[in-house]
Amino acid sequence: MDAPFDPWSPDFLTDPYPAYATLREKARVHHYPPTNQWLIPHHEDVSALLRDRRLGRTYLHRFTHEEFGRTPPPPEHEPFHVLNDNGMLDLEAPAHTRIRRLVAKAFTPRTVERLRGYVEELADRLVRDFVADGGGDLAARIAEPLPVAVIAEMLGVPEADRHLLRPWSADICGMYELNPSEETAARAVRASLAFTAYLEELIDARRARPGDDLISGLIAAYEDGDSLSEQEMISTCVLLLNAGHEATVNATVNGWHALFRHPDQLAALRADPAGLVPTAVEELLRYDTPLQLFERWVLEDIEVGGVRIPRGAEVALLFGSANHDPAVFDAPGELDITRADNPHISFSAGIHYCIGAPLARIELAASLRALLRRAPRLALAAEPVRRPNFVMRGLTELLVDV
Repeated sequence: MDAPFDPWSPDFLTDPYPAYATLREKARVHHYPPTNQWLIPHHEDVSALLRDRRLGRTYLHRFTHEEFGRTPPPPEHEPFHVLNDNGMLDLEAPAHTRIRRLVAKAFTPRTVERLRGYVEELADRLVRDFVADGGGDLAARIAEPLPVAVIAEMLGVPEADRHLLRPWSADICGMYELNPSEETAARAVRASLAFTAYLEELIDARRARPGDDLISGLIAAYEDGDSLSEQEMISTCVLLLNAGHEATVNATVNGWHALFRHPDQLAALRADPAGLVPTAVEELLRYDTPLQLFERWVLEDIEVGGVRIPRGAEVALLFGSANHDPAVFDAPGELDITRADNPHISFSAGIHYCIGAPLARIELAASLRALLRRAPRLALAAEPVRRPNFVMRGLTELLVDV
């Protein structure tokens, strides 16, 4: 493959979108030897494969590692895989269907809408304090604490413990990058053990004194024999805590960085926040996609663009490329906060469509409105540095003046 796809290159991490354009121009599918994956860059193909039941997030519901031609993970990585592999994101039917049905009760439109007031009040308080302090790191002061607090509130994690969540999450999510190092794996294992031990204690506490939270609800389902194991309960909580804030944090900082680089769009948004915030949220999610890649295993032979991809292979669905596909988006390289036709796939699609997408949209809109209202002269104070990650695209910090 001679396309300039290099997910470890600082230049690529700064701006991967020109490389995606080259991928799309050259072919519908590319084999990438460094990760032994098949890269899928076009929106139509990515969208179709997300819904194709011949692919799966796991293969262990149908094959052993050996039958599938894969090497089992090292035994020392087992704590991470036990935790990760029992969450619904990495399960297929019927286990995925069973767990998602239980969790979905906490994410009904009515339940999510009831959180709107809490989210907006919290966003306003965070921004008010941020402005009073003269600005600083928008990532640490606004982007991170808002979604962490919201998902922790839903689950029933005490406020005094919430500072533990982000470091554990960051260490676990390091394993979702391409070809993670042994050091990354060791950090993920330690975080998995610590996170599991914490949740075991929290579940015991909720058993003794149930509350009006999701953990209490999952305990009730477990004790009613509703087909939820204790490990599935722990893994689901970790998944919700990780997924419930990681993408929102990155979408917030990526979005504001994009607005600072497009002052005409920021000026338009400031002039009409009531009318433009909803479409701006969708466009910011599309323009600099927080989750750049989603992996799926090929459970049965498939064909993409005349290329046969055999059972046992892994495809890398390039969300960032799909969201910039000119076959779907007019002028995809331009930030247009008025874009009405915006079928981005930043929340995935198919059975693994993000269950928290409605809540994430509320959070993103709430922080955007609060910053537009309370910090009308918000400006970049220093050029931000990209996190050295490809799959989960974000910034190490976003220093701003108010």
